[in-house]
Amino acid sequence: MTKTTPYDTDTHDSRSRLVSAALRLFAEKGYEGASTREICEAAGVNISAIRYYFGDKAGLYRAAFTEPMGESPCGANIAEYADLPLPEVFYRFFSEFLEPLKKGEELGLVMKLHFREMIEPTGAWQQEIDAEIKPQHDGLVALLQAHFGLAEIDDDLHRLAFSITGMAVHFYVGQDVIAAVSPPLLNTPDAVDILAERLAGYATAMVAGEAARRRLPVVAQVWHSH
Repeated sequence: MTKTTPYDTDTHDSRSRLVSAALRLFAEKGYEGASTREICEAAGVNISAIRYYFGDKAGLYRAAFTEPMGESPCGANIAEYADLPLPEVFYRFFSEFLEPLKKGEELGLVMKLHFREMIEPTGAWQQEIDAEIKPQHDGLVALLQAHFGLAEIDDDLHRLAFSITGMAVHFYVGQDVIAAVSPPLLNTPDAVDILAERLAGYATAMVAGEAARRRLPVVAQVWHSH
């Protein structure tokens, strides 16, 4: 007979409730301030559920820090699209990068937790940099290097890559400002899709500008509206 656990009947539901409750409480109180007991009470699960699903409080924190943003929190794996025209690469990149903006209130909690992590570091942000952000940046830099036909990566390639991703990052960190100044830019899923298309066009223009600064030939790119 197969041994069952008290969580087998609602594993996914209990786990997701724990992550949601942890996200809210960690964002409000920080890692030290939010107790495992109050998180479990908010989620409506037994205290032993944390060990069962996540191992410990630190494991639950890592899940709350990363999982609500989805499987690809930093955008598409840009290397997968290296053979496509550059505007299409950027469109796919920004579409995935901006997808979490469609999550509404939950995303606000994610950003609050990320800001808190920067002030009260637990190591989760450094893990995110090492596992997601740096590889994504390196992939973009490599793509730009190949596009320009450069033998070596220089500081200006890094500047350009950070500027391209920085356009999208601003719509995360500046949500409150954008909501106050121009709410329609982010208030529907369709608006987020339009934003991805526009940023792809802006990024393509930035690359053309850098090519001109370097006095490199500009590769013609065909861009179609989505």
